[in-house]
Amino acid sequence: MPSLIDIRRRIRSVKNTQQITKAMKMVSAAKLRRAQDRVIAARPYVATLRKVLANVAAAAAADEQAGANPLMARRPEQRILLVLITSDKGLAGAFNANLIRGAQRFAAERPEAAVTMELVGRKGRDFFRKRGARISGETINIAKPTYEATTPISGKAMEMYRKGEADSVYLLYNEFKSVIAQKLVLTRVLPVTLAEGAAPVDYIFEQPPAEMLEALLPRYVEMEFFRALLETAAAEHAARMTAMDAATSNAAEMIEKLTLFMNRVRQASITKEIIEVVSGAAAE
Repeated sequence: MPSLIDIRRRIRSVKNTQQITKAMKMVSAAKLRRAQDRVIAARPYVATLRKVLANVAAAAAADEQAGANPLMARRPEQRILLVLITSDKGLAGAFNANLIRGAQRFAAERPEAAVTMELVGRKGRDFFRKRGARISGETINIAKPTYEATTPISGKAMEMYRKGEADSVYLLYNEFKSVIAQKLVLTRVLPVTLAEGAAPVDYIFEQPPAEMLEALLPRYVEMEFFRALLETAAAEHAARMTAMDAATSNAAEMIEKLTLFMNRVRQASITKEIIEVVSGAAAE
């Protein structure tokens, strides 16, 4: 049976851990609010850009040059680039584990294709680097995603697709739904798929629709990457806040159990001392 000193030391250790988890929960809650505002602000912009792109594509459907855009070229998926977005830090529950399992499942479902990974985030980088995966590049320390930090990643993916080094580009990330729910999303960003069968729009374009389409397609891909990073950042803070809240509650339960156990040990020690005193007095 552990001594009272050992039990008190353990209670003190759990209380210190509880203070840390409570502080991390508060920090994640503050960061989540800002990240959530950025996600909500970016979603309408991406949706509008997608709608504008569909309208321009419908107007350029009759132009043969529109179909010759390198970002729309369709090829058999022999070489696939998977952009995996994880976090740089842990203590977020199953946030990173779900993403890593999703990437492994993606590669396992396509055994005939050569899957190359572009890793964003320290957790995914460390996991797949140790296992000798085919990695095209890595990006870490993007605590607060910005559009300028996203363009090198999306630009590299588009360049690989233009050169034929990748036949398709996929994004794998966690989409923010709520504080307690994140959705694992796998989406193909290249080749760009335009809406088919869209109703013709009677617009007057200053530039030829094919030229506008050529200018809009890279911006659309960049915004898809930027939105994925924003969604992942918000989902990470939400997952960490939920995990730290659960850890704080578990620490409180453990402190309660240890305190009860300590009282029982102390009571048993006092009872033993009383018995010894009474037995000594009776022996005299």
